[in-house]
Amino acid sequence: MDTTDGPDERHRRPAGVSDDTVEALGKLSEALECVERARGELYSMHQRIGHADLMLDEAVRMFRAAGHGAIADRIADELVGRNVIAGRWTFQIVEDFDDGYYALFRDLDRAARDELVGGRRHLYEAEMKERRRTRGRAGHEARPQEAG
Repeated sequence: MDTTDGPDERHRRPAGVSDDTVEALGKLSEALECVERARGELYSMHQRIGHADLMLDEAVRMFRAAGHGAIADRIADELVGRNVIAGRWTFQIVEDFDDGYYALFRDLDRAARDELVGGRRHLYEAEMKERRRTRGRAGHEARPQEAG
């Protein structure tokens, strides 16, 4: 392979690594990317629930001002500051997710890459790029041009 018109060293398959291995690592990486998106959605939920809880203060104030003290009291007593699941606010859910499932997923992804391909990432995608790009065409370069 022409080393000046191809992936950089960290995106080249090490000698002796099979297609099956690269495909399996690619699928593991794809699964991790799905979990990354789910993590972002979990953080969105965390922020939205927190914002909604703070908005309840204003709703309670408005109900009181409108003469609906019993409704205001019920919202203030039963909903404001309530756990979203048993014993947990959303920050605790986020922490449990990050420290448990997410941390393990990242560790296993890294361990598989370290053991099988010297820690290289996105080999499947790098090889797909090589198959799909048009060599010599602007916008289809294998990598950024080095400053010289």
